[in-house]
Amino acid sequence: MKNSLTAAAVICSLTMNAQSPKDSGKLKYPETKKTDHTDMYFDTQVNDPYHWLEDDRSSETGAWVKAQNEVTNEYLAQIPFREAIKSRMEKLWNYEKISAPFKEGNYTYYYKNNGLQNQSVLYRKDASGKEEIFLDPNTFSKDGTTSLGGLDFSRDGSKVAYAISEGGSDWRKVIIMDAITKKIIENTLVDVKFSGVSWKGNDGFYYSSYDKPKGSELSAKTDQHKLYYHKLGTAQKEDKVIFGLDQKRRYVGGSVTEDDRYLVISAANSTYGNELYIKDLTQSNSPIITIVDNFENSSYVIENEGSKLFISTDFKAPNQRVVTVDVSNPKQENWKDFIAETENVLSPSTGGGYFFANYMKDAVSVVKQYDYTGKLIREIALPGLGSAGGFGGKKAEKTLYYSFTNYTTPGTIYSFEPNKGTSEVYEKPKVDFKSENYESKQVFYTSKDGTKIPMIITYKKGLKLNGKNPTMLYGYGGFNVSLTPSFSISNAIWMENGGVYAVPNLRGGGEYGKRWHDAGTKMQKQNVFDDFIAAAEYLIANNYTSKDYLAIRGGSNGGLLVGATMTQRPDLMKVALPAVGVMDMLRYHTFTAGAGWAYDYGTAEDSVEMFNYLKGYSPVHNVKKGAKYPATMVTTGDHDDRVVPAHSFKFAAELQDKQTGNNPTLIRIDINAGHGAGKSVAATIQENVDIQAFTLYNMGIMKLPLAKK
Repeated sequence: MKNSLTAAAVICSLTMNAQSPKDSGKLKYPETKKTDHTDMYFDTQVNDPYHWLEDDRSSETGAWVKAQNEVTNEYLAQIPFREAIKSRMEKLWNYEKISAPFKEGNYTYYYKNNGLQNQSVLYRKDASGKEEIFLDPNTFSKDGTTSLGGLDFSRDGSKVAYAISEGGSDWRKVIIMDAITKKIIENTLVDVKFSGVSWKGNDGFYYSSYDKPKGSELSAKTDQHKLYYHKLGTAQKEDKVIFGLDQKRRYVGGSVTEDDRYLVISAANSTYGNELYIKDLTQSNSPIITIVDNFENSSYVIENEGSKLFISTDFKAPNQRVVTVDVSNPKQENWKDFIAETENVLSPSTGGGYFFANYMKDAVSVVKQYDYTGKLIREIALPGLGSAGGFGGKKAEKTLYYSFTNYTTPGTIYSFEPNKGTSEVYEKPKVDFKSENYESKQVFYTSKDGTKIPMIITYKKGLKLNGKNPTMLYGYGGFNVSLTPSFSISNAIWMENGGVYAVPNLRGGGEYGKRWHDAGTKMQKQNVFDDFIAAAEYLIANNYTSKDYLAIRGGSNGGLLVGATMTQRPDLMKVALPAVGVMDMLRYHTFTAGAGWAYDYGTAEDSVEMFNYLKGYSPVHNVKKGAKYPATMVTTGDHDDRVVPAHSFKFAAELQDKQTGNNPTLIRIDINAGHGAGKSVAATIQENVDIQAFTLYNMGIMKLPLAKK
């Protein structure tokens, strides 16, 4: 069996052919009609020949999706080692996964997946240690496309409200259950979106949503978010609007402090910057008090001690700080430092009667523990260089939990005794992967304008720098999101096959605070693409790879990154893998909650200058007739209501129409899938298998011989 392509053994070497796949040829794509649709921006008329693909409800769009998937599936089916990759990935993925536990009422809850279950199951144990299934999302639908979208328990743990997502949609249904008997006790709440659930005691909870849009629920614009209170025993139509009825905001959220004393409300019009409000729940008909009345900074209440509030903010602190203020006079001018800003970006949490300052230092974690007076207790000894997350819980907890991972270390959960500062392994996954055979190296390279950019490169030890290593360059670069080291089964397979995995920390992200984020927004967005291009050039110049063995990959804003990079520098890479990308920069703000991304992007309606800038890099508008683009597989989901699939549809249509040469331009469209959250394990594995098979095949790799570990 060790020599069989179906064996679940390690694929440890590559047979390469420098030429393109011998049977690739010029693919025959489904015909995509063009229309005469145009839009006017200031004095410029812009053609939009594939505008009709925006109608996700039309049978014509449905037929196009089906035809494109047939071409893509036929192409992927010819790849000789596709099943071998799948076999290995399923084997490596098939290990028990257990989450950190959390206590609610008289039970201890935790998630568990036996290995290949489509969705993780929520279990619980009582005081005697008896285990039972509490919620099994695998029973929500036959095909695993309905997932658990979050849950919250009432204060005494006797009731729970949990959200479900169908087909990957951001729209949720909320089900209310007696947590003791596990019986549903009320009618399901519907049309809930971009919302958590936060209980007030045991009698009701707060949640947020939009009015159901006219037209397509998956693509129509939603821009007035409202905060509601649902009282148990009443119908949803009777739920009271607490905030957002008169004040139009795109994003509104409410949470109740652990002591049930305050409702904290955050309101925003974009993905950065928020107003902040607070309401005293101990007094009937108490007013909503303003803490922050503008969108210029981000501030969140993370804790309270009586009327004393602890607020995490980047106000006058681009790298974040924690301040204190009394509810009686909470304006910004009264804020006092509790944990001062440092040169490293701060992400605070609380639990067990302490504060935890999780800092990013060149994208890796450093964690410090403080008491409620602001005294530094200790720096927590972490298992190594990587990403630590957690350190959260209720004030009375005696044991907290945190996770640690990096690119070569599967995520391990540690228990932590905050009074002693000691850590122990709580759950170490049994993954069939030898971490000691791999290494990560952080380098700093120079971008186009001279800015130093960090990048972590991970690979099998003994890698030869001969320019022939298949390399996956992954990026994001936006929305203050930080890419910190984490383990991935898919990446493990890639590296087992001799591949290099490289992740640069591009501007637009949050790795170095607000200034780093702002340097990749609006009319500085080109910095992000330049940083990514410079990363590719570094890898090539240092012989990790060459343009014939380089793939670029990213999702969502990272899909935009890939789309812009491949249209600006199609000569730089062999394969491009844009996933659920924002590809039409002139119209993104007209779909769902897309207008909320304007802090990062600006919109084509802002000014002539902004319109011209966006049009200058918008992937859909920069595909050139006769250009030779890399082998491309666009991926999206037909139920993506965050970045609607029309972005990907239009980009793929443009590429198929204008591409020169034999490099394939495919689009892989998951059915009954959204932006990614809640995707089944089976669907996730198959997508990653197809991406790797497509990538290696188009690098001219014809065979993956199996060998002993």
